[in-house]
Amino acid sequence: MPRSKQPWLIRTTHWANLVFLVVMAGSGLRILAAYPFLGERGRDYGWYLLQGMRPPDALTIGGWLAGARHWHFAFAWLFVANALVYGVYLFASGEWRRRLFSPRRDARNAWGTLLHDLRLRREAPPPVGLYNGMQRLTYTGVLAAAPLLVLSGLAMYKPVQLSLLTALLGGYDAARAIHLLVLAGLALFTVVHVVQVVLHPRTLAGMTVGRDLGPEERRAPRETRLPEEAP
Repeated sequence: MPRSKQPWLIRTTHWANLVFLVVMAGSGLRILAAYPFLGERGRDYGWYLLQGMRPPDALTIGGWLAGARHWHFAFAWLFVANALVYGVYLFASGEWRRRLFSPRRDARNAWGTLLHDLRLRREAPPPVGLYNGMQRLTYTGVLAAAPLLVLSGLAMYKPVQLSLLTALLGGYDAARAIHLLVLAGLALFTVVHVVQVVLHPRTLAGMTVGRDLGPEERRAPRETRLPEEAP
C-alpha cells in the first residue's frame, strides 16, 4: 500500500511545536528582559555580547515577569507532552529509520549536499528516500538539542529541588546560558528551515496535507539501505 510521505501524527506534532516554540520564545525573552545579564551579580560573562540589553518588546510575550513565567511554563509542559508523543510514535512506527541521521547511509550524501548549497558542487546528490543526508543530520541535531532545552529549563525552574541536575549542567548561571544558546540555535534553524521551504514550496504541502510517495521514493536503492531497512 502507498505510504503517506508525512503521516498525520508527524504533521500534527510539527505544527503544534511551531505554536509552542513561538510562545515559549516570546515569553522567555520577556523573562530575560526582567534581568538581561548572565553571571553572578556584579560579575559579567565576558563572552556574552548582549549583556544588559533588553529584547524588543515586539518579540516578547506575557507583558510582565509573572505573566511571562505563567505562559512559559504552561507551554513548556505542552511542548514536553508533544515531544513525548512524537518520540514514541517515531520509534514505535519505525519512522526513525528514514528520518534520523545514519553515518553509514547519510554522511557522504550530507557532505555532497553541503558542497552544493555552498555552490562548490554543480549538482546536488539525490535524496535517499524521504530526505537528503544534510536534512537528516539537521533534524537529528534539533531532536538531540530538545532534551537539553528541557533539562536546562528544569534546572532554572527548581534549582534547589533539582540541585543534582543543576550541578551537572554547571550551576544555575551555566544552565541559563545553555538554555539561551539552545534557543538561539533553534531560532537559526527556523530561519534556515523557512528559507528552504520558500525555495521548495512543495514541501509545505507535504507537511500540511501529506501525500503518497511515488514508487521511486518508497524504495531507496538497495546498496544504500541499512540492514534494518532491508526487505
